[in-house]
Amino acid sequence: MHLKNAGQVGQIQTEKHIYHGYIFDLVQRQIKTPDQMTVTRDVILHRPAVAILALTADQQVVINTEYRSGFNQESIALPAGLLNEGENTLAAAPRELSEETGYVAHNLQELTTVASSEGFTDERVTLVLARIDATERVATHFDADEFVNSQLIPLTELVKLIKNGTVQSAQTVAAVSYYLAFCQAN
Repeated sequence: MHLKNAGQVGQIQTEKHIYHGYIFDLVQRQIKTPDQMTVTRDVILHRPAVAILALTADQQVVINTEYRSGFNQESIALPAGLLNEGENTLAAAPRELSEETGYVAHNLQELTTVASSEGFTDERVTLVLARIDATERVATHFDADEFVNSQLIPLTELVKLIKNGTVQSAQTVAAVSYYLAFCQAN
Protein backbone atom coordinates (compact mmCIF):
# COMPACT_ATOMS: atom_id res chain seq x y z
CA MET A 1 0.00 0.00 0.00
CA HIS A 2 1.29 3.45 -0.89
CA LEU A 3 0.24 6.33 1.35
CA LYS A 4 -0.15 9.65 -0.42
CA ASN A 5 2.57 12.15 0.56
CA ALA A 6 4.09 9.74 3.12
CA GLY A 7 7.61 10.56 4.23
CA GLN A 8 7.65 14.24 3.30
CA VAL A 9 9.82 16.41 5.52
CA GLY A 10 10.03 20.10 6.15
CA GLN A 11 13.15 22.20 6.06
CA ILE A 12 14.28 23.68 9.36
CA GLN A 13 15.22 27.27 8.50
CA THR A 14 16.31 28.36 12.00
CA GLU A 15 16.41 26.80 15.44
CA LYS A 16 16.62 28.78 18.68
CA HIS A 17 17.45 26.91 21.89
CA ILE A 18 15.07 27.99 24.65
CA TYR A 19 15.83 25.46 27.42
CA HIS A 20 18.30 22.63 28.05
CA GLY A 21 17.52 19.94 30.61
CA TYR A 22 18.54 16.43 31.55
CA ILE A 23 15.58 14.72 29.87
CA PHE A 24 14.63 17.18 27.15
CA ASP A 25 15.49 20.41 25.37
CA LEU A 26 13.03 23.01 24.14
CA VAL A 27 13.72 24.67 20.81
CA GLN A 28 11.79 27.11 18.66
CA ARG A 29 12.01 26.36 14.96
CA GLN A 30 11.17 28.26 11.81
CA ILE A 31 10.18 25.53 9.38
CA LYS A 32 9.33 25.54 5.70
CA THR A 33 6.69 22.79 5.51
CA PRO A 34 6.43 20.33 2.60
CA ASP A 35 3.58 22.49 1.20
CA GLN A 36 5.95 25.54 1.30
CA MET A 37 4.37 27.35 4.27
CA THR A 38 6.73 28.95 6.79
CA VAL A 39 5.67 28.25 10.37
CA THR A 40 7.09 28.73 13.87
CA ARG A 41 6.93 25.71 16.16
CA ASP A 42 8.04 25.03 19.72
CA VAL A 43 9.50 21.52 19.80
CA ILE A 44 10.58 19.35 22.71
CA LEU A 45 13.64 17.25 21.85
CA HIS A 46 13.39 14.26 24.17
CA ARG A 47 15.85 11.53 25.04
CA PRO A 48 14.76 8.11 23.71
CA ALA A 49 13.08 5.72 26.12
CA VAL A 50 11.99 2.13 26.50
CA ALA A 51 8.90 0.52 28.06
CA ILE A 52 8.87 -3.14 29.01
CA LEU A 53 5.95 -5.57 28.82
CA ALA A 54 7.37 -8.20 31.21
CA LEU A 55 5.34 -11.41 31.30
CA THR A 56 5.55 -14.63 33.27
CA ALA A 57 4.79 -18.01 31.67
CA ASP A 58 1.27 -17.89 33.17
CA GLN A 59 0.53 -14.42 31.71
CA GLN A 60 1.19 -12.27 34.77
CA VAL A 61 2.51 -8.82 33.88
CA VAL A 62 4.70 -6.44 35.87
CA ILE A 63 3.11 -3.05 36.49
CA ASN A 64 4.40 -0.05 38.38
CA THR A 65 2.52 2.54 40.35
CA GLU A 66 4.46 5.75 40.68
CA TYR A 67 3.80 9.41 41.36
CA ARG A 68 4.08 11.37 38.10
CA SER A 69 4.51 15.13 38.26
CA GLY A 70 2.97 15.80 34.83
CA PHE A 71 -0.43 14.68 36.16
CA ASN A 72 0.38 15.39 39.82
CA GLN A 73 -0.92 11.96 40.78
CA GLU A 74 0.00 8.32 40.88
CA SER A 75 0.07 6.50 37.56
CA ILE A 76 -0.15 2.81 36.69
CA ALA A 77 2.17 1.84 33.86
CA LEU A 78 4.66 -0.68 32.57
CA PRO A 79 8.24 -0.33 33.77
CA ALA A 80 9.99 2.23 31.58
CA GLY A 81 12.92 4.57 31.46
CA LEU A 82 15.37 6.61 29.46
CA LEU A 83 18.20 5.15 27.45
CA ASN A 84 21.65 6.04 28.72
CA GLU A 85 24.08 7.73 26.34
CA GLY A 86 25.19 5.18 23.71
CA GLU A 87 22.80 2.50 25.01
CA ASN A 88 20.44 0.58 22.73
CA THR A 89 16.91 -0.49 23.64
CA LEU A 90 17.75 -4.16 24.20
CA ALA A 91 20.39 -3.12 26.74
CA ALA A 92 18.19 -0.47 28.39
CA ALA A 93 15.13 -2.73 28.79
CA PRO A 94 16.65 -5.31 31.16
CA ARG A 95 18.52 -2.59 33.06
CA GLU A 96 15.37 -0.54 33.62
CA LEU A 97 13.31 -3.62 34.50
CA SER A 98 15.76 -4.80 37.15
CA GLU A 99 16.41 -1.30 38.52
CA GLU A 100 12.70 -0.54 38.98
CA THR A 101 11.24 -3.96 39.78
CA GLY A 102 14.00 -6.42 40.62
CA TYR A 103 12.84 -8.80 37.87
CA VAL A 104 15.36 -10.29 35.46
CA ALA A 105 14.46 -10.04 31.75
CA HIS A 106 14.84 -12.98 29.37
CA ASN A 107 14.03 -13.50 25.67
CA LEU A 108 13.83 -9.80 24.83
CA GLN A 109 11.96 -8.82 21.69
CA GLU A 110 11.41 -5.33 20.32
CA LEU A 111 7.72 -4.90 19.51
CA THR A 112 7.49 -1.43 17.96
CA THR A 113 8.36 2.21 18.59
CA VAL A 114 5.68 4.76 19.43
CA ALA A 115 5.63 8.55 19.25
CA SER A 116 3.84 10.18 22.15
CA SER A 117 2.76 13.43 20.50
CA GLU A 118 4.59 14.12 17.27
CA GLY A 119 2.98 17.54 16.92
CA PHE A 120 5.38 19.04 19.46
CA THR A 121 7.96 16.44 20.52
CA ASP A 122 10.33 13.98 18.90
CA GLU A 123 9.98 11.59 21.87
CA ARG A 124 10.03 7.96 20.85
CA VAL A 125 9.53 5.02 23.17
CA THR A 126 10.51 1.54 22.02
CA LEU A 127 8.21 -1.16 23.40
CA VAL A 128 9.98 -4.36 24.40
CA LEU A 129 8.53 -7.74 25.32
CA ALA A 130 10.44 -9.62 28.03
CA ARG A 131 9.83 -12.95 29.69
CA ILE A 132 10.43 -13.23 33.42
CA ASP A 133 10.42 -15.88 36.12
CA ALA A 134 8.53 -14.49 39.14
CA THR A 135 10.97 -16.24 41.50
CA GLU A 136 14.11 -14.75 39.91
CA ARG A 137 14.74 -11.38 41.57
CA VAL A 138 17.65 -9.01 42.08
CA ALA A 139 17.98 -5.86 44.17
CA THR A 140 16.28 -2.74 42.82
CA HIS A 141 18.25 0.46 42.21
CA PHE A 142 15.96 3.45 42.06
CA ASP A 143 17.01 6.88 40.92
CA ALA A 144 17.25 9.32 43.85
CA ASP A 145 13.89 10.88 42.96
CA GLU A 146 11.99 7.64 42.23
CA PHE A 147 9.53 5.83 44.44
CA VAL A 148 8.06 2.92 42.52
CA ASN A 149 5.75 0.14 43.67
CA SER A 150 5.82 -2.93 41.42
CA GLN A 151 3.53 -5.91 41.34
CA LEU A 152 2.46 -8.78 39.15
CA ILE A 153 -1.14 -8.84 37.97
CA PRO A 154 -2.89 -11.03 35.40
CA LEU A 155 -2.64 -9.63 31.88
CA THR A 156 -6.44 -9.92 31.68
CA GLU A 157 -6.70 -7.57 34.69
CA LEU A 158 -4.40 -5.02 33.03
CA VAL A 159 -6.59 -5.17 29.91
CA LYS A 160 -9.63 -4.38 32.10
CA LEU A 161 -7.78 -1.44 33.71
CA ILE A 162 -6.95 -0.09 30.25
CA LYS A 163 -10.52 -0.59 29.01
CA ASN A 164 -12.09 1.24 31.98
CA GLY A 165 -9.61 4.14 31.75
CA THR A 166 -7.74 3.49 34.99
CA VAL A 167 -4.52 2.95 33.01
CA GLN A 168 -3.90 5.88 30.66
CA SER A 169 -0.19 5.47 29.97
CA ALA A 170 0.20 5.61 26.18
CA GLN A 171 3.14 3.20 26.21
CA THR A 172 1.21 0.71 28.32
CA VAL A 173 -1.90 0.88 26.15
CA ALA A 174 0.22 0.54 22.99
CA ALA A 175 2.39 -2.33 24.28
CA VAL A 176 -0.56 -4.38 25.53
CA SER A 177 -2.56 -3.71 22.35
CA TYR A 178 0.40 -4.62 20.14
CA TYR A 179 1.03 -7.81 22.11
CA LEU A 180 -2.62 -8.88 21.94
CA ALA A 181 -2.90 -8.08 18.22
CA PHE A 182 0.37 -9.52 16.96
CA CYS A 183 2.16 -11.67 19.54
CA GLN A 184 -0.19 -13.47 21.90
CA ALA A 185 -1.07 -16.30 19.52
CA ASN A 186 2.61 -16.86 18.62
